[in-house]
Amino acid sequence: MKKSLLVFLLFTAVVWADYPDQSRVVRTAEMWGGISSNSNVVLSDDGESLQLADGSVTGFFTLIPDTLPAPFDRGLPSWNGTAFHEDSGFKVSVRFKYSTTWSPWLTVGYWKNYIWPFYGETSYAAGEIDYDYVVLDDFHTIWQWRVEFKRQLATHPSPSINKLSFFVSDQRTTDNQNMSAIINDDPPEIYIPTNFVCQYNVDPEIGGSICSPTSTVLAIRSYDIEVDPYGFALDNYDDYWNLFGIWPRAVQNAAGYHLDGAVTRYRTWSQAYDTLAAGGRVIMSVGPPLYAGHLMMLAGFDSQGDPLVHDPAQQNGEGYEFSKSSISQSWFTKGGVGYTFFSDETIVALDDGQQNTRPDQLELYENFPNPFNPSTSLRFTLSFASHIKLSVFDLAGKQIDVLISDYLPAGNHQIVWNAQNQVSGVYLVRLESGTETQIRRMTLLK
Repeated sequence: MKKSLLVFLLFTAVVWADYPDQSRVVRTAEMWGGISSNSNVVLSDDGESLQLADGSVTGFFTLIPDTLPAPFDRGLPSWNGTAFHEDSGFKVSVRFKYSTTWSPWLTVGYWKNYIWPFYGETSYAAGEIDYDYVVLDDFHTIWQWRVEFKRQLATHPSPSINKLSFFVSDQRTTDNQNMSAIINDDPPEIYIPTNFVCQYNVDPEIGGSICSPTSTVLAIRSYDIEVDPYGFALDNYDDYWNLFGIWPRAVQNAAGYHLDGAVTRYRTWSQAYDTLAAGGRVIMSVGPPLYAGHLMMLAGFDSQGDPLVHDPAQQNGEGYEFSKSSISQSWFTKGGVGYTFFSDETIVALDDGQQNTRPDQLELYENFPNPFNPSTSLRFTLSFASHIKLSVFDLAGKQIDVLISDYLPAGNHQIVWNAQNQVSGVYLVRLESGTETQIRRMTLLK
């Protein structure tokens, strides 16, 4: 009986282990090289985006299926691109593969005006797009992107897209947050000033509904980029859902002001600090007990490690401080969702001629040897000094080793993992820096 109980408990622990957060970003060059089907879509003359071919008023492209090592049941899609003319735009869809079956194409959003005769599907038997949030009933690892373009006249400027981002997670991670550890997480002091504006002062008619665009304006202004809050809010309005607060639209709208952004998640205050310290900005999507639903900009941390925010709902909201317990519950129990932005001016060129990338970019290379027994070398590159975590998981998502958790300088790094005490099988090595994560598979053969 004792042995049976032990086996049951071990099985239960494996089955219920939370899968790690993961992200996948596809930029122009990789999109262009990864097209599986294409109609009237070309690479722009400057090579910076995908757009309609000359003379075409409609077109689309579909990417080859994408995958991540660990399963997920929640997803945050977002994108960067442009649509200059009011009668031009693009629509982004995604579908998921479970076993051998694909879901229907699910529309996750569009930019800029709603010019489509049919919005598209938003749900199927095993999941839905909850406005801007992918909610799946089962765990998946494979998905596929589709982007449609449209303009009224061929002489109008073509809409274009240059980035697709997908941040995925396990809902159990949100449900199982260690609130005590979060509250006791005290990052170093940092403060990001901005040209503050209260959302209610932007316009008396829509002021109560524009926390998302107003918070994004605060992020843009913190880079000394001027933006009109009222015009930005109107551009953020989703005229299909009749909402100002659709997450990918704020990210998309900010791209027009030279901000490279994505909808992401944060699980600790230190993760958010790493983004600020790297020159980034974080817009927090919060809930109870502070608000039913709201967005605000993370301004930084005081000398005690307590968070400071620029809260557009407060008339005196610049550098505002809530109790750490309340704001921690308000953000992290809602999932830690946030818009993460970096200014285009922080783009740096890598020495090896790779495509320009963000300063928080990291590269985790395949381990060598692979397969291995019992040791293998892990190599990675940091474009700038930052706090990183290098850890190993089994395929059930259980963390079995932390190899590095430290602040490291920019450059190439290498460490050897000795798996002498592990059983043969496939393992996942995970490299985290700020909000960016890379994961690779490695095989231990004894």
